[in-house]
Amino acid sequence: MPETQANGIDIHYRFDGPEAAPVVMLSNSLGTRLEMWDPQIPALAARYRVLRYDSRGHGRTTVPDGPYSIGLLAEDAIALLDRLGIERAHFCGLSKGGMVGQVLGAEHGDRILTLTLCATACQLGPKDLWNERIAAVIEKGMPAVAEGVIERWLTRRYRQSAPAEVEHVRKMILETPAKGYAACCAAIRDMDLCGVLGRIRVPTLVVAGEDDPATPPDVVREVHERISGSRFVVIPRAAHLLNIERAETFDRTLLEFLDQQTKN
Repeated sequence: MPETQANGIDIHYRFDGPEAAPVVMLSNSLGTRLEMWDPQIPALAARYRVLRYDSRGHGRTTVPDGPYSIGLLAEDAIALLDRLGIERAHFCGLSKGGMVGQVLGAEHGDRILTLTLCATACQLGPKDLWNERIAAVIEKGMPAVAEGVIERWLTRRYRQSAPAEVEHVRKMILETPAKGYAACCAAIRDMDLCGVLGRIRVPTLVVAGEDDPATPPDVVREVHERISGSRFVVIPRAAHLLNIERAETFDRTLLEFLDQQTKN
């Protein structure tokens, strides 16, 4: 899998789909890597050039000392586009990736064709929760949080019906570098993007999971309500990793939005 140096780190990335097609950039959640988007590739890559990457501190990308900030993670995304010679892209991010997308839309709207912000928030406390999580993974590693994360990210019915997919998610979490995870936890802890969302002018789709305890629909709805003209969709019977748990519904929702904007 290729890597390139951007914003002072080595970023691992992957392309799928036809080279001449519009680029859709996918940004991973906290504790995962670019493979979290595997379910989307068959549908998306049929007519888009899909760019996935491991965010700072995750997967095979460099793990610098923290803490990080959401602004820094957004700079990584822009630096990667620059390095790959991509002037503008559709951007889709989930959870932490959606936080990155909020900054991109507010600060770099000239580089973004559309935004899709999934299972995300413009502020996500309490700070003590993030401090406890940071302390746990630094002291005990990723096993200290993995099972709790799985329970919040995937509904019980999905955990019982799709053991292979659940194990894939668990493996990504356990293999996330604890230092990178903690540094990104700090970025989320310190984030307050609610005041900048009014600056987003690109077409935006905001997506929530009906059964998501990590970013409940009301929390995600706040992002939608602060972005003028945005569209809000709740995917039923899905928790936080709604792109995995309800892949077909998510793919259809995303493609309908992208296709409509591409035609406009």
